[in-house]
Amino acid sequence: MYFQKHISGGLLSILSLRFSFSLFHLSRVESKRDLMESTEIRGLHVDTSNTVEGGVEDAYGEDYATEDQLVTPWTVSIASGCALLRDPRHNKGLAFTEKERDAHYLRGLLPPSIMSQELQEKRIIQSIRQYQIPLQRYMALMDLEERNERLFYKLLIDHVEELLPVVYTPTVGEACQKYGSIFRRPQGLYISLKERGRILEGLKNWHEKSIQVIVVTDGERILGLGDLGCQGMGIPVGKLALYTALGGVRPSECLPITIDVGTNNEELLKDEFYIGLRQKRVVGQEYTDFLHEFMTAVKQNYGEKVLIQFEDFANHNAFDLLARYRSTHLVFNDDIQGTAAVVLAGVVAALKLVDGTLSGHTFLFFSAGEAGTGIAELIAFEISKQANAPLEEARKKIWLVDSKGLIVNSRMDSLQSFKKPWAHEHEPVKNLVDAIKALKPTVLIGSAGIGQTFTQEVIESMASINEKPVILALSNPTTQSECTAEQAYTWSKGRAIFASGSPFDPVEYNGKVYVPGQANNAYIFPGFGLGLVISGAIRVHDEMLLAAAEALAQQVTQENYDKGLIYPPFSNIREISAHIAVNVAAKAYELGLATRLPRPKDLVKYAKSCMYSPVYRSYR
Repeated sequence: MYFQKHISGGLLSILSLRFSFSLFHLSRVESKRDLMESTEIRGLHVDTSNTVEGGVEDAYGEDYATEDQLVTPWTVSIASGCALLRDPRHNKGLAFTEKERDAHYLRGLLPPSIMSQELQEKRIIQSIRQYQIPLQRYMALMDLEERNERLFYKLLIDHVEELLPVVYTPTVGEACQKYGSIFRRPQGLYISLKERGRILEGLKNWHEKSIQVIVVTDGERILGLGDLGCQGMGIPVGKLALYTALGGVRPSECLPITIDVGTNNEELLKDEFYIGLRQKRVVGQEYTDFLHEFMTAVKQNYGEKVLIQFEDFANHNAFDLLARYRSTHLVFNDDIQGTAAVVLAGVVAALKLVDGTLSGHTFLFFSAGEAGTGIAELIAFEISKQANAPLEEARKKIWLVDSKGLIVNSRMDSLQSFKKPWAHEHEPVKNLVDAIKALKPTVLIGSAGIGQTFTQEVIESMASINEKPVILALSNPTTQSECTAEQAYTWSKGRAIFASGSPFDPVEYNGKVYVPGQANNAYIFPGFGLGLVISGAIRVHDEMLLAAAEALAQQVTQENYDKGLIYPPFSNIREISAHIAVNVAAKAYELGLATRLPRPKDLVKYAKSCMYSPVYRSYR
């Protein structure tokens, strides 16, 4: 009898499990059918004709769900309550309702209190503020992302100005330097030389199959910190967190990737906690072939419309990769193109304060690397369009200084290819101060990654020839900035129009408070990427970058100008990103590069409807 009783009980358990599994599949089908056929009865209309193929479609109704429109948290199979609490995408912690705790096997697994998402957010931000060391705040936020995704993004969106320097520059630089010591679990894909010939297999191992945006680095030039090898993963992770928080791209459709081809950093090679390959970097044809296998595998696995953003590659590789793949893949280099767009937006906005047209100004760069030449090229492109002049003529308004001095024609034979367009007819000039005195620039831009190069003599020289000198100290992190905001305002006697790559606090000078702007790429790339995604763009064109820059410049208000700002506050970044996305998408349609057809009638409304919302969903 005992044997019969327990066999019967086992059969009943199996039948019960099968029945539950069937109900689960039925609920998923009904959930999707309910979404597709939502009507006036539920007070919710979903225009499924406005979903973009390849990932923008909200397959499970997560972004449309309300208290009345429920979603099913299980996406693969029946799971236990413990598994639900360990799933960062669906975990709500103490916000699970009594009904949800009954339905999803959570009884006894949580304290009895029920806490709203708003109260959870308040508790978490208070906890994070207790940490005095920025790296501790970074680690606390990464821990939150790994256990409760929606709460992490809601916190980041609602406190963006406070938390942006934590999840990205400058704190992310320190995180990368110490990544081996603080490593918890993989947050993206690591494609090393060990995967040579099997990169596609590695991509297929990622649990998400519908990817819209990839941020990839080989770690050779992380911010201004140099070669950090495999530990550069903090950069793609941080960038993609901003794609979601600021641009509204769903986190499930973002993929951070680090390509590990070795490192030339001797300290890392000797560090027992280093997580990457312990060998020197491969170069030349071996490097080229490995990257080509990667690019081919990405396109094969994710299709034509996945955006591949190159991040923190060394100059020689950055230009080469962009040139090689821009005609065959949807590629974007934030260091070259993103920086260029955000700086152009600042310069266009600054014209409201200094008067004149873009072509009426002279630009001097202290940098001839990927950022400097990228910015210079986009400014020249805009001058060419505005003045209806050849690009070669527009370039003559722009001068570059590198480690050997002013780039001039007499140096042509020794210049790298990307510097040659900027070699103009002029006698040799050895240093920045002499270049300022000789050329009399109205705009000075630094992006060389060398701190304190805008000395007092440099700033005073700019101020002596300009009533309102425009000074952009763009290098990151803060320690590598060409000058501080206080130095720029003090040495120019409060006349400088200043912006920097890293954040600086407001400065009081002669009884007036100056608020320095931050020429942060986060203004551009999230909205730019969203625009590519919602239009189904298959290539990036320079005119899309101009469209993004113009959209950003238009967001600067008179109130901002009155404070000396040439960038809008980050507190409104989601709205800014939506407008940038609309401009970029519109340009993609105009150029015939968009595949999402027909074009939505109201691009603004459509862009906002595609943006991810971190508000908790109610589970059936």
